[in-house]
Amino acid sequence: MTDLAGKVAVVTGASRGIGKGIAVALGAAGATVYVTGRTVTPGSHPLPGTITHTASEVARRGGVGVAVQVDHASDTQVASLFDRVRDERGRLDILVNNAFALPEDLTDAKPFWNRPLTDWAMVEVGVRSSFVAAHHAARIMVSQQSGLIVATSGHVGVTYTYGVVFGLCKAAVDRMARDMAIELQPHNVASLSLWQGLTFTERAQRNLADNPEMTRSTVTNPAVGCSPEFPGRVIAALAADPAIIKRSGGTFITAELADEYGITDVDGRRIPSLRAERGAPIWKPIAENQYEQ
Repeated sequence: MTDLAGKVAVVTGASRGIGKGIAVALGAAGATVYVTGRTVTPGSHPLPGTITHTASEVARRGGVGVAVQVDHASDTQVASLFDRVRDERGRLDILVNNAFALPEDLTDAKPFWNRPLTDWAMVEVGVRSSFVAAHHAARIMVSQQSGLIVATSGHVGVTYTYGVVFGLCKAAVDRMARDMAIELQPHNVASLSLWQGLTFTERAQRNLADNPEMTRSTVTNPAVGCSPEFPGRVIAALAADPAIIKRSGGTFITAELADEYGITDVDGRRIPSLRAERGAPIWKPIAENQYEQ
């Protein structure tokens, strides 16, 4: 198991879903994990999960879990979060930008002109909030000359999935991670984006149960799905990699990195890459791009 003892992480949007899985996986590797999200009261959200429960799972698995209620649409609350991390721990080693405002009807087949303009909240909490969190995290990481910022994304960055705004958001965070890497490189801080496939989150399991036809799609075929902890296992390996800066600026398919690091899912399965079926990332590490030298 990867050893992240003494490392400090912030995982945004971790009340449930992929964020929760990543937080728990980092905790299992021994990290101190600040778990952020809006849900603190069980039953107050249509799906199960709270930041307190996630933090307790982090602790149960061997790490230190710290639940912090944060609305990532509020710059003030985000700034306070990173002030607290600096005051309490004196460092920050990993930021996982995962917070996202998914509309309940995201998977409904409607063209953008028949969807509500409130869909733009996906940009506010998904793109802008990722920039704000990275802004504050980078100030800590640059001063210590180390750190890793990870954006959670997907093949939707190059392949139509669910709608216009959703695709816009994922393409944007890929590019943002890459350009942040250029400015962070002199300070030995890495920034990259991970493409995650179907993940058996609470929302995904509900949607598959309610819409059995989704199982026939390449995007949502359960045969290629993984647990929410799978990307966290990969992020733990990245954070422990002494050569991580060589990957900075790249967009990576989580399943392919897992193969490189010898990582399987929690049930021992090897998760397949969907590169051939859904497309390849655009951005390579800046160390491999002659135009960024």
